[in-house]
Amino acid sequence: MDVTSLAIIACGVVVGMGASFTGLGGGFLMVPLLLFMGFTAQKAVGTSFVGILVIAVSALMAHGRMANIDYKYGLLLGLGGIIGAQIGARFLEDISTELFKKIFAVILIGLAIYLFVKK
Repeated sequence: MDVTSLAIIACGVVVGMGASFTGLGGGFLMVPLLLFMGFTAQKAVGTSFVGILVIAVSALMAHGRMANIDYKYGLLLGLGGIIGAQIGARFLEDISTELFKKIFAVILIGLAIYLFVKK
């Protein structure tokens, strides 16, 4: 196994912990990492979803054991997410990686400000 693969596994551990702790899915950490590694926006987002799928299944099992899941609302969110994911993927197809980085940064900054000032 090469150094890059080991680094990605180590980052996966950190992302998995963050995703399971915050519920943010890990993409907020994984996508910037992949962009830093030279992936295009489209490939970074697509690749992160593979990692997120694996992390989400693991986090689902852990939270399920602790009875921290409302399955009805989770499934309803997932149904809406299926539609949104198809629309989002189409939007991303025509966005340059440079523009994507700016949009992603604004979203993260906005989320951070909201969480910081919310009571």
